[in-house]
Amino acid sequence: MKSYVGAVAIALATIITGWQLASAFKYKFTSTETIAVTGLAEKDFTSDLIVWQGRFNRTGFDLKQAYAVIKADEATIKAYLKEKGLPDSSIVFSSIDVQKTYENKYDNEGRVTGSVFNGYALNGMVKVHSSDINLVERISREVTELLQKGIEFNSQSPAYYYTKLNELKIDLLAKASADAKLRAETIAENSGTGLGALKKATMGVFQITGKNDNEEFSYGGSFNTSSKEKTASITMRVEYLSN
Repeated sequence: MKSYVGAVAIALATIITGWQLASAFKYKFTSTETIAVTGLAEKDFTSDLIVWQGRFNRTGFDLKQAYAVIKADEATIKAYLKEKGLPDSSIVFSSIDVQKTYENKYDNEGRVTGSVFNGYALNGMVKVHSSDINLVERISREVTELLQKGIEFNSQSPAYYYTKLNELKIDLLAKASADAKLRAETIAENSGTGLGALKKATMGVFQITGKNDNEEFSYGGSFNTSSKEKTASITMRVEYLSN
C-alpha cells in the first residue's frame, strides 16, 4: 500500500513539474513574441532659399589687360544684380581663375609635333543666395541682357533648399511613429492579441524628392535641389511586444 501511494505521489509530482515547465516555456515564448511594422510619414513643402550662380570669362595674350577687362565685367555684373534688387549680402564673387592655353601643331599625317602658347583664359563666377525666390528666378531668366553689355555670361539652373529641415524631420518622425503604432495595433487586434511595450525603434532613410516628380528613392537618401516644390518622407521601423 505504501509502495502504491509512493508511486502515485511520484507520478503526480512528475505531472505537476511537467506542467510547470510547459507553462514556463509557453510564457517565455509568448512574452518574446513581437509585432514588427514600418511606419511612413510624408509632407509637401515649399523651398525657402534659392542658390543661383553664373560664370563669365575673358581671353587674351596680355594677362594684365585680360585681368583688367574681366574685373570690369565683374563690376558690371554686380551693378546689374543690384539694379535688379539684390543686396550686396546676397552676391558673392569667386576669385578669378587663370589658365594658360596651348594649341597643338600637327604634321601632314596628323601627328602632334608640338604646341604653341595660345593666350590666357580667365574665368570668374558669381553666386547668389536669397530667400526672395521669385526675384532670383526672374534674374536668372533675364541675365542674358548682359550680352548687350558685351559680357558672355553662362547662367546655371537655380538650386532650391529649405532652411528648417531639422524641424521638418522631427515632425515627420513623430508622424511615422504614430503611423507605425496604428499599424501594430491593427495587426494585434486582428490576430487576437494585445499590443505590449515598445521593444525597438529604428529610423529609416530621410528622402526629399520633387513634388509629383517620378523620382526613385535612394538607399542613402535622396536630396532634391532642382525643384522648388518638394516632398519629404521618412520611415520608422518599430517592434512591439505582444501580450
